[in-house]
Parts: sequence; C-alpha cells; structure tokens
Amino acid sequence: MSEFSERKTSHSQRPLCVDLDGTLIHTDMLFESLFGVLKTSPLKLLTLPFVLLRGRARLKRELASSYQFDPSLLPYREDLLTFIRNERAQGRPIYLSTASDQLIAAKIAEHVGVFDGVLASDGSRNNKAASKAEALAQQFGERGFDYAGDSRADLSVWRRAEGAVLVGDANRHSSAQVEEQRIVGRFPNPPRRVAKTVLKAIRVHQWVKNLLLFLPLILAHRAADALPLSHVLVGFFSFCFCSSSVYVLNDLLDLESDRHHHSKRNRPFASGVLSIGFGLVAVPSLLLSSLALALLIPPQFLAVLAGYFAVTLAYSLRLKQIVLVDILTLAALYTVRIIAGGAAAGVAVSEWLLAFSMFFFMSLACVKRYSELLILRQHNKQEAKGRGYVASDLEQIGQFGSAAGYLSVLVLALYVNSHDVSALYSRPQVLWLVCPLLLYWISRIWLIAHRGKLHEDPIVFAIHDKVSYVVGLLAVFIMIAAIQ
Repeated sequence: MSEFSERKTSHSQRPLCVDLDGTLIHTDMLFESLFGVLKTSPLKLLTLPFVLLRGRARLKRELASSYQFDPSLLPYREDLLTFIRNERAQGRPIYLSTASDQLIAAKIAEHVGVFDGVLASDGSRNNKAASKAEALAQQFGERGFDYAGDSRADLSVWRRAEGAVLVGDANRHSSAQVEEQRIVGRFPNPPRRVAKTVLKAIRVHQWVKNLLLFLPLILAHRAADALPLSHVLVGFFSFCFCSSSVYVLNDLLDLESDRHHHSKRNRPFASGVLSIGFGLVAVPSLLLSSLALALLIPPQFLAVLAGYFAVTLAYSLRLKQIVLVDILTLAALYTVRIIAGGAAAGVAVSEWLLAFSMFFFMSLACVKRYSELLILRQHNKQEAKGRGYVASDLEQIGQFGSAAGYLSVLVLALYVNSHDVSALYSRPQVLWLVCPLLLYWISRIWLIAHRGKLHEDPIVFAIHDKVSYVVGLLAVFIMIAAIQ
C-alpha cells in the first residue's frame, strides 16, 4: 500500500515532476534501447563506443533514433500511475522528467496521456541528477515543484524540490537523506523473493536438459568409471552455466516479444522484477564460470561448448525468427549436449545415437512450437511475434513433429537389429520392448499437446509428469535385463 502525508493546500497547483526509468516503469529505457538495437542491427553496436566518446546524451540519441518499441507493453508501476492520474484529475500539472532521450520519453508520454510536458535528454545534454535539478529549478523555481524518483541520482533533485515522492528502492536508501516533512508519498517495491527470482531468471529448471551429457557414458556402460564420471559432472555444470548465460541474454533480447506473450510477459526481465543491469552482470559472470570449469576437463569439451554457445547466440539473434530453421536448431542443440558428454568422458558417440537424437529432439522441438501456435489460435491471433509462424501452420508442424518422433523409434528398432548392439548387450532382443514404450510416450505427449494441455517445454513437462517417470524406469529395467 502507498502512504501519503498531509500536504500544503497549494500542492494541487504545484507541478509534479515524475522520473521515468525505475520510477514510472520497472525498467531502464537506455538498456531497453541497447538490446533492441542489438537484436535488429547487431553491427551497429560496433560504432557505439565511438558515439559514447561524445557523451552519454549523444549515445542515448543514437540508440533512440534506431529503436522502435510499443510503449503500451512496458512494465508500468501501476500504483504510481494511478496516483498520477488522480492528481491530474484534480487539475495538478504533471511533467515527465527523465534522463532518457526525448524521442523515447515523448512516445511514452503520449501513450500514458497525463503529462503536460516532457523534459528529457536531447542529444547534447544528459538530463540526470544535477543537470535535471537545474533544469527543473529554472522552469518551476526553487522548491516550486514536487518530484517522484527512485535512485540516489535523484537526491540532488529532491534537494531543490518542495515535496519528494519516494519510489521503489528510494524508500530504503534515500529516506534518511530527505527530510521527513518533505516526503509527500511513498511507493515501495512489493516484497520479493530475490533468490527464487534469480533462479527463475537463469532457468535452473532447464538444467535437466543437460543431463543428456551423461547419456554417452551410460550407454557405453562406463557410468561407474570414476574419472570419466567426474569429467562429465564438471562438464554438466559448465554447460548449465553456459546455457543460463544464453537464457538471460535471450530474455534481454526478447523483451518486447515476451511482453506480447500470454505467459512469457511474467518473466523476471520482461516484467521488470529484475533489472536489465542485473542481466548485464549475470551474462558474463555465468559465461566465465562455465569457461573456468571447462578448462578442467579434456579440451575437446571446450570446443563443443564454444560451438554450442555460438549456435545459441545465433539462435537468439536471428535463427529463432526463421521458420523451421529454429526447430532444426533446437533439435541440434539437444544433440550437441550428447556430443559434449562424449567429449568430456572420452567416449565415442555412435552414429545410431546421433541419428536417434536428431529425430527425437526434432519431434520435441515441434511439439513446443505446436503448443505455442495452438495458444495463438485460441487467442484469435494470426502471427507469432518474432517467430515467423502463423496460426495456420499448426497442422503442418504437428505432422512434421509426429513423423520425426516415429522415425526416432524406427532408428532405435534398426539399432536393436544391428550387429553393433551385440557388443554391449548379451540379450539385445530384450531391447525391442523399449520401442513400444517410446511409441506410447511420443504419441501421448502429442495427444496432450493437441488437447492444449502442454503449456511448457516438453522436457520440463516430463520432469513433472508421473507417467514419464514410469516409462523411463521401465526402459531402464529393460536395458538392465538386456545387459545381464
């Protein structure tokens, strides 16, 4: 709940100046524009260091002139926005005063529709801290305005304002430096479980996919070998940190696309629960941690890891927007995990396993896109934002995915009937029982998707699905029986 103190009777005539980044919205438009430009024109970023030499204001103008965004999708602070609208309804002048560039601020002000004017950076002057305080004092006079802000940079503005509206973290670190009698409003951040939010942002639940690294060691019947097992364990965490760094980077690049999505809009960065600045620190930190672990195991693993990172980066920047290429890339990334596990353990990965994984994971990639298109159709939308698919592709994607899934079972059947299997299994004919189990699991997950009940990544679905555990355990028992 917001708290308001009694104010002077003349407050309704005193302008209320409102900061933008972190105050009116739960994000920072400089970072938003930076990642927006990175996604659409990545080569343009090479020129930005030279632009920065001409000042932060010039950098903001350069980014703003190339950045296209929908202001209606930004994560607004609704409690503050309600307060501002109520003040405006009582006839109080409201101004947007921000360090963001004028081109961006004007677009947001037009959308919100309550501001009498905009004071922003203009390409030559950075409207922040002391510069902002001076501009407001010149326009409205010393103590001639109230100001709503969220950071330490706003302290210089509050010193020259009559009333202070403390927003977000300003309630914690600025209260002691702003006289209590001058605080006319408080809008604290809601309670947050920071650790849980961070774990969600780096998608720890997706680490289950990296268990594929153990598959070559298990199928080679060497899971009890201590040294290869320890190498794969290190490789597992290296892959986890690497994949998390890419997940965070992907979320930063997909801010607007995620905000169009019915559920992805609640992701930590898209919703503004976590700052983009945190993401900028998390990406290199996770990547360096991954590299440090990779250097502890055979160098072949590092080569595969580098390839994985390059492909995932290409996927985030461009490949995800190309129809079918995105599905093939997702399937390939699963297969790369298996290759990485073989490299870490020093175990050769058979062509049979690679062929099986190619078809099996293409089926899972298709089922993920199928579920997204089904939701798109249910919401009477025609195009998937940033994906390239249209709702009418639903049936065709379903056919591709079902066919790929059944082909993976065919590859398994051919493997069971091959001469290679006899080197590892004393009773290979028992492995035939895995085929109907896999047929059942693939058919079932596609049926669930067709019914519109698959609302997440199929791998994540599987780790919460009791039937998947039963099928998996039965498959393990069959493999053990085939060995003995």
